[in-house]
Amino acid sequence: MYAFRKVTLCGSTKFMKEYEEHNSRLTLEGALVYSVAIDPHNSDKEVTEQEKIILDLVHLGKILHSDSIFVLDVNEYIGDSTKREILWAHMCDVEVEYLSDYLEELI
Repeated sequence: MYAFRKVTLCGSTKFMKEYEEHNSRLTLEGALVYSVAIDPHNSDKEVTEQEKIILDLVHLGKILHSDSIFVLDVNEYIGDSTKREILWAHMCDVEVEYLSDYLEELI
């Protein structure tokens, strides 16, 4: 049985274009990609504080069940939520990869 590599995308939702690009790229490489459920910057629905807590906890669950996270550190930006997700990944022995490293490999 084939075991898919499971990757969770992490980063600011300000960078949804990058989320879409790397979701597609990683999927075409054969990975199961977990991403954010709601784009608060482009959604008609306001997210309540309770819903934000649920979304954050579910995202941490995605990380827990992943082989790695791919941090979308666009312009070297890593916010507080992403820092917490990176720490969680390290605590769960989940590999951490960064967009900045990936871009360096392409140069």
